[in-house]
Amino acid sequence: MTNLRTRDIVALGFMTFALFIGAGNIIFPPIVAQQAGEHVWLAAFGFLITAVGLPVLTIVALSRVEGSIQILSSPLGKAASILLTVVCYLAVGPLFATPRTATVSYEIGFSSYFGTSSNSLMIYSIIYFAFVTIVSLYPNKILDTVGYFLSPLKILGLVILGVSAFFIPAGVIPPAVGNYVVSPVSEGIVNGYLTMDTLGALVFGIVIVKAITSRGVTDTKLITKYAVIASIISGIGLTLVYISLFKLGMSSHDIAPNATNGAVILHAYVQHAFGDMGAYFLSAMIFVACMVTAIGLTCACAEYFSKLTKIPYKVFVLILVGFSLLISNLGLTKLIAVSVPVLSAIYPPAITVILLSFCSKFFHQPSRVIAPVTAVAFAFGIIDGLKVAGFSESLPAVLQNLPLNEQNLAWLIPSVIVLIIAAAIDKVKK
Repeated sequence: MTNLRTRDIVALGFMTFALFIGAGNIIFPPIVAQQAGEHVWLAAFGFLITAVGLPVLTIVALSRVEGSIQILSSPLGKAASILLTVVCYLAVGPLFATPRTATVSYEIGFSSYFGTSSNSLMIYSIIYFAFVTIVSLYPNKILDTVGYFLSPLKILGLVILGVSAFFIPAGVIPPAVGNYVVSPVSEGIVNGYLTMDTLGALVFGIVIVKAITSRGVTDTKLITKYAVIASIISGIGLTLVYISLFKLGMSSHDIAPNATNGAVILHAYVQHAFGDMGAYFLSAMIFVACMVTAIGLTCACAEYFSKLTKIPYKVFVLILVGFSLLISNLGLTKLIAVSVPVLSAIYPPAITVILLSFCSKFFHQPSRVIAPVTAVAFAFGIIDGLKVAGFSESLPAVLQNLPLNEQNLAWLIPSVIVLIIAAAIDKVKK
């Protein structure tokens, strides 16, 4: 029976951590911290619950089922399980997340040097996805390329940024604004939920399991054990990064007053802390951060669709990269406008399946409970998606004023009610 060496376990943990940290994770906490002001650590507590806790739980859940979303969601029935899996892979793969890594890294790190023309973005994205393709074509080497090489570079950049946030403060802490004045914890929970890392974790599960088995590990219990260790390492890393970014953002009001997004704060801070060299440092860090995430997403999607269709893995890598290249050139604004409503709709059923997978052993017939609860979560997720897309006025008044509606969590209470009812029926029917 093959066991992983300690250095491989550490590299696996670093790889898992690096897969999660994309540009969105780096630029999001600073703006939350600036707006939360004096209530920043309450907001941070809520943020960590959903931006770290849920993704770690997802990796643990997937490690028990060979990294497969389809097996995890099997209580929904074959057709619904395949549908949920395909939608998740497409959403966080070639349709939205992978193209977005290219557009975000260009707009944050390189647009100030090369301009915002479509030709500049096209040239950049071709070079960017060429690197992604080279690494993704050889998934058995991903622990070597990402775990031993790209991840340490990414982590080094984050360490430099994190340490400077504590030792080179930017200014005073302002009062809280907006919802952070009266409900900082719940606002933090919602903002962490909207990072969409849980959907990313659903996709990365298969990459992590593949990296473990590529070292000759075949025992199911060992695979689960190593995946759990990797998820704990990544969870600790995510927590440290988020805390340092909250620290950076909470005192950023003087250098970036009333910033509209975290990218503005980061630009201002690195300029303040490192001078002109700060811009080059930020560009390099964002480039590596986005590329690692793009590689993970491409490997995961190609692996899944290859198994589903029997088309060779490398063919799918080329198809997915080509599609992502085309989509990325639509620009970041259009990508976000389309992706947010779709992700708002599929996130609730995904969370439901993940959390209930830990409870399935308590049900006589898991499908009797998990299927109806997931269906309700999906129905209310669609309503949330319509609201985000700007169609709220077309919905009945009762749907516009649901409990937790303002927090985009209107699906939660109906799902809990159906869970209680379904679990009671399951217990009675046996």
